[in-house]
Amino acid sequence: MAKTLVIVESPAKAKSLGKFLGRNYTVKASMGHVRDLPKSQFAVDAKMGFQPKYITIRGKGDIIKELRSATKKADQVLLASDPDREGEAIAWHLANLLHVDENTPCRIEFNEVTKQAVQKAVKQARPIDRHLVDAQQARRILDRLVGYNLSPLLWRKVKKGLSAGRVQSVAMRLICDREEEIQAFVSEEYWSLTAKLLKGKNGALEAKLHKIDEQKAHIPEQSAAQHIMDELQAEQFTVASVVKREKKRQPAQPFTTSSLQQEAYRKLNFTARKTMMVAQQLYEGLDLGKEGTTGLVTYIRTDSVRVSETAALEAKEFITQRYGADYVPAQVQQKAPKGRIQDAHEAVRPTLVFREPNGIKGFLTRDQFKLYKLIWERFIASQMSPAVIDTTSVDIGAGRYIFRASGLIVKFAGFMQVYIEGRDDEEESLDEDQLPPLKKGDVLKLRSLVPKQHFTQPAPRFTDATLIKVLEEKGIGRPSTYAPIVDTILKRGYVIREKKNFYPTELGVVVVELLKKYFPDIVDVEFTAGMEEKLDGVEEGDVDWVKMLDEFYTPFKEMLGVAEKEIEQIQVEDEVTSEVCELCGRNMVIKMGRFGKFLACPGFPECRNTRPLLEPTGVACPDCGGELVLRRSKKGRKFYGCSNYPACGFVVWDRPSNRKCPECGGITVLKDTKGKKVYRCVNKDCGGKIAVQGDEDEQTVTGPEDDRNSILDEGAH
Repeated sequence: MAKTLVIVESPAKAKSLGKFLGRNYTVKASMGHVRDLPKSQFAVDAKMGFQPKYITIRGKGDIIKELRSATKKADQVLLASDPDREGEAIAWHLANLLHVDENTPCRIEFNEVTKQAVQKAVKQARPIDRHLVDAQQARRILDRLVGYNLSPLLWRKVKKGLSAGRVQSVAMRLICDREEEIQAFVSEEYWSLTAKLLKGKNGALEAKLHKIDEQKAHIPEQSAAQHIMDELQAEQFTVASVVKREKKRQPAQPFTTSSLQQEAYRKLNFTARKTMMVAQQLYEGLDLGKEGTTGLVTYIRTDSVRVSETAALEAKEFITQRYGADYVPAQVQQKAPKGRIQDAHEAVRPTLVFREPNGIKGFLTRDQFKLYKLIWERFIASQMSPAVIDTTSVDIGAGRYIFRASGLIVKFAGFMQVYIEGRDDEEESLDEDQLPPLKKGDVLKLRSLVPKQHFTQPAPRFTDATLIKVLEEKGIGRPSTYAPIVDTILKRGYVIREKKNFYPTELGVVVVELLKKYFPDIVDVEFTAGMEEKLDGVEEGDVDWVKMLDEFYTPFKEMLGVAEKEIEQIQVEDEVTSEVCELCGRNMVIKMGRFGKFLACPGFPECRNTRPLLEPTGVACPDCGGELVLRRSKKGRKFYGCSNYPACGFVVWDRPSNRKCPECGGITVLKDTKGKKVYRCVNKDCGGKIAVQGDEDEQTVTGPEDDRNSILDEGAH
């Protein structure tokens, strides 16, 4: 029998494939890319058709030697890197290094790491797709043209170590523009008025002021609210109309890469980077005991919501067995995708619907289980019947005023039996609220009028989820780039993440303003989205990649020349503190590091003294009376500890409060569980708690509940 060598990207995937294929197959891993542009050189000859100069990646010599040896022993080589542009480029580089003819059937791809999918792929080998390779090369060279020309300019004019990327710069601009909008926003006061009413003895309901003299109600200030309340004392509250409707709510579609990252952030508090890392593990395959090693989800880099007919039929069978025929729709609703999508792969879904999360929980880590459960539930729900909701809207007249009360009853849960999509705002609540039986003409008794002050709010700052959502909507980047974009702007110190929100740093603002002035195309949303479309055109064979790069680079070089002459040296001054360096006596300054701000001596490199920046909370330590301060572990996780550490080891994950426990008088911390906030006693033996009232809002830090040892084991800095 002929011997076949199969080369994949990772050892985990190699292990999975090794169990699916027979003895005549040898599976090896390339450990990702084996060749790339060198970091120390520009390595692109713009005068010779943008020819790239590839080198073997440092540390990959032994791997290549092993692969060459295995190639000589094989009768056939199949390149099984990931099914996307990046994977196609890896296959092309391997073919060149191993002297495999790229025009022969040497390339296989599969959307899921399962026995059936892999064995089918082996039978459908094809030549390497040069259009895909060219699209990846064009993106890589385009990013090199921008990064390796702009970054040195920033080093010379602003600060060493800075970088400017083609896509990351647009993300930075979005964050900076939003911050500018927030700072310029002028908040306006307004009031709402709620009537607490009663029908009979037990028919309590609440209605909000909706109209005044047939116009939408607007109460600008407290005096106006009081005037309305005075008028209403003499009015009779009568039901003017009762409108009942039946609404259908459709389920969310199965995950794309972007929607997976957004939902994992909303529901699991996973960053985009963490989501992709865990999802990769689920895709490549895990050992499930007697079932063996297999991939649990389909390919995780996709912009499509398409589902194979086989998977849809499998889901229909599962839903019928588990929930009944009523939960299977006659036809699954498919929304038309927004913008241009590649649609190269299916949506992210479980490889086997009948592999329920709880059934394999013992084989997964906590994070793997959480993410698999999210993907599984989302897919099952996407294939289920819509929910049927009965809504009631009641208008109540009181003189020239109209109040409105709304009720909601879930008549048929449908997909909501399994899963409800998370939201970034408070658009719609699905909590049931049943009104008492009402009909037109009913007279209601006024129990009280409750005025409430509000202020208009600017657009919210971006979070991981909302930034990725906007990048996708505007066509910036592609599924595989969202997580690296967020990661890069954080690492470079251009933005910081506080209370889950992105804030631009002074450095980030300076860089964006400079780019907007001298390189407007680089930070222009429409221009960047247009470049993405051209790269898609290269993949489809409609656009010549060399011509595309030349059209970009010629005017870009002219901008570089102008910027070099006109930009003067820009100083971004560090904030000086009153803290004194104990080694040399200088006043320490605030620096931005990988895990946020810290104190450093300005005498660097002569004096390399650094110190954590301890942010006070104003809460006394219950053990020694010192002040509790915000600290960070070596892994960058926030926690609160005593300022007298290491003499005092008191620590908590959640923000401490001066509110005393009603049971034991100890301090409490603000807990935020699924959007519900409560002040909870730090004493595990007590359990006292205080519900959060009104619009109270304090910073919370997520982590294992009161797990002091885990914090100290990580080590504070």
